[in-house]
Parts: sequence; structure tokens; C-alpha cells
Amino acid sequence: MSIAIVGAGAIGGQLGVKLAHAGEQVTFIARGANLAAIKANGMRLVDEDGTAYHARNVRATSSMKEAGVHEIVMLTVKAHQVGPIAEDLRHMIGPDTIVLPLQNGIPWWYFTRGHGGVHAGTQLETADPGGLIARNLDPAQVIGTVVYPAAILTEPGVVEVVEGQRYGLGELDGSKSERVLKLAGRLTKAGFKAPVFEDIRAEIWLKLWGNLSFNPISALTHATLVDICQFPDTRALAQSMMEEAQAIANALGITFRVGIDRRIAGAEKVGAHKTSMLQDVEAGRAIELEALVGSVIELGRLTGTATPHIDTVYALMRLLSRSLERQNGRLAIQPG
Repeated sequence: MSIAIVGAGAIGGQLGVKLAHAGEQVTFIARGANLAAIKANGMRLVDEDGTAYHARNVRATSSMKEAGVHEIVMLTVKAHQVGPIAEDLRHMIGPDTIVLPLQNGIPWWYFTRGHGGVHAGTQLETADPGGLIARNLDPAQVIGTVVYPAAILTEPGVVEVVEGQRYGLGELDGSKSERVLKLAGRLTKAGFKAPVFEDIRAEIWLKLWGNLSFNPISALTHATLVDICQFPDTRALAQSMMEEAQAIANALGITFRVGIDRRIAGAEKVGAHKTSMLQDVEAGRAIELEALVGSVIELGRLTGTATPHIDTVYALMRLLSRSLERQNGRLAIQPG
């Protein structure tokens, strides 16, 4: 299959390299040093077990128009980066193209196809500011995705997987369509685990449960997942934030298939991993705050659910983000 990977970062690199290694035709949409590295040397991947992969025969370009229409378009950029490129994405999307958004947080399509109820059709400003994505992407072409792996772009064109090979899939209307089963098969062939869920929104919430708490706490404290989980005060804060999010999800008809203790234990098991938000703070990149935290607060207001702990952490992160942006800075703890 012809597969476009929009954003050749850690997750895009993991997917693209292994899919290319499995025989798929992969095109990376990248820019800057990363684009130059892929054009010169292909894309490299070091898996969690130490296995090295080198995808040499991949296309790489910064132009979506040049890339042309693909059978699958995987969006592996951060949530706040989708809106600005949404119009350009149409160059790669034909009538039968599958669009696979791989962003963390509440997705722009959440209240579209298959949702129903009193909130059907609601547009979340935090997920899609100004409605840019909704105007350019058709939810009928979207397959929902949950990203479980943790990976790092260690240098341009090189990705190291910390943990995980699992990508959850699901049609927005809950059907087990031929296209989602075929996609799951392609990912499985490439070495991934690709379960197909009837309620992809519930799986998104399960992932978000950890992201909305661990990501901002790590960015504020510069602690890894295992440190946050094993320090009593931050573990209690994460639990309180997760309890508030659970109340919102329940109000929207979502039932979690695991409890909070098990979700925290899963994060602790990942070990000394820096969350993506902490990595962004240290690198001076824009922080994925609205998709991971702001969207939950917006849903809290929509459902009339109080979120005092989430609100407090969100306020601290907004100020940190603004300070870093104003000073064009980055923040990291340096060894003494």
C-alpha cells in the first residue's frame, strides 16, 4: 500500500521504518534537518529489544502536493500542528484514502460520525481552533487511532523506541469494516500489535487519562514517569486529576475498562521515560497543552463537571508555556 507519514518524528519514524521494512511504499513528509537526513541516508530505527532497522528505499519531501494521493495518510504531527496543514493535506487525500490521525488528546472528530446524543456535532475549540481541520478533512475517511508506544527522535533520521508496539484502531461508528481490518493486518505484518476496538473513544480516554496528568506534572517537575508514580504527592495529584477526568468521561457515556490504580501502575512500568511534554519543554518546542489538558477542561464545562486539580495544573502549564515562548527558551535540569 502507498502510505504517507506526515511528520517523521519519533512515532512517524517507528511506523514508517517498520512498514517500509515490511514491503509497503512509504513517503515521509518532513522538513529541515530531518528531511535532509532521510533523503541522504533513509530512516533508521532502534527497536526496544535492540533490533536495528534501516529503511533506505523511502521517499521524503516537504511538499504534500509533490507527494500526491496515497491510500493511507498517517498524521503523526502534534495535535496543534494539524490545523495549520489541514488544507495542504487534501493534496494527498483521494476519495478512497484512509486518514489516520495519531494525535494524543481529544480528537477534532470526537462528536462526529457515530457519536449521537445531545452533544452530537459539537465542535471543540481546544481540539480544532477555528474549525480548520473539520473544514478540510472528512470524518468518513478517518479511522480512530490510539498511540501506545514511547519513542524518541535521537537525531535527525534516527528513532529509538523506549517501549511499545501497540496501535489501537477503530471506526468512529464502531463497525468492524473491511478497511479497518485490512489496515490492522498491514500493521500486524509490520510487527505491530493492532487491536480493533468497537468503542475507540473509550480507548482514547484510557490513553488520555495518563497524558492529561503525567505529561504536565513531568513538564513542571522534570521528573520521569517512574519518579512521578513513586513519589507520594505527585502520585496523589495524578490520581485526583484522573478522577476528575473519569467523571467527565462517565458523563459522556464512557466506561473505563481498567481502574486508576492499574493505569498508574502501567505508567510506572514504563520506567525512567521523559514524557513528550517534558521533551518539548527541554527542546524549546511548542507544548501540546490544549489537546491534552485544555480539551478535558472544555469537556468539563460542557458536561457541568468540576475540574479543580486539572484547572490548577493547566494554569501553571499555561504560564510556563507563555514564559518559554516569550523568551524563545528551553528549560532542563543540568547535572551539577
